Amino acid sequence: MDERTTQQQAIELLQQLGLKEYEAKSFVALSRIPHGSAKDISEISAVPRTRVYDAIRVLETKGLVEIQHTSPQQFHAVSIEEATDTLRREYESRTDKLRETLSGIEPATPTEDSRVTHEVWSLSGAPAIASRTQQLITEGATELILVVGRRDSVTDELVVRLSDAADRGVSVVIGTTSTTVYEQLREQVPNAAVFRSTLEWLHGEDEDTEITRLLLVDKKTILISSSHVDVATGESREQAVFGRGFNNGLVVIIRRLMATGLRTGS
Repeated sequence: MDERTTQQQAIELLQQLGLKEYEAKSFVALSRIPHGSAKDISEISAVPRTRVYDAIRVLETKGLVEIQHTSPQQFHAVSIEEATDTLRREYESRTDKLRETLSGIEPATPTEDSRVTHEVWSLSGAPAIASRTQQLITEGATELILVVGRRDSVTDELVVRLSDAADRGVSVVIGTTSTTVYEQLREQVPNAAVFRSTLEWLHGEDEDTEITRLLLVDKKTILISSSHVDVATGESREQAVFGRGFNNGLVVIIRRLMATGLRTGS
């Protein structure tokens, strides 16, 4: 990744954390020099000088920039550590406020019977799928069966959720085709039954798509995720579907498939 690409990535990340374009560009420019004037920032960032002052005022309000009232004024970006801590606190504060606000909204009155006995939903993106997997594990009351097809699917947070479930008395069964992951899970989730799955097709060695995880919760909720390489970008993309309902056909099929893996696994 070249210098220009790195700077652009930093600007985009700052925008995702709530800064506007000129604010993000000004901060990145200022972080590259010990201090500078509006003219210096404008020359480095290509932000119009008249807009630099507006951006700096916002950055100062957020605690990301310090101002020296000389002529001309000099501006100094706080340290990277301080800036990231400040942005993290603001982000967390906003999400906490969002949770509180959404929880306080009165539910709409349905116009018809909204009871659903069969559900199939889809998800895209590794973070969203990992979050849903962890949520379903937390909701488990009696039994969890998880088969993982890739080593990077086993994160620290996933291990914690599985351990917590086992500790509260849920029957936790975990399968993997990887010997390394098998040994890791046996050590880190001692109260779970860990087995070597014989579902070799999880790897997808002869196809572009591979199964990353199969999760069955309380014999009525199933999540299946798969990953494939995007030809255009070369990046791995993950997608998933999950279904609820004891009589759900998807759940029934996957229950039988996973049971086969359990019977034949070692």
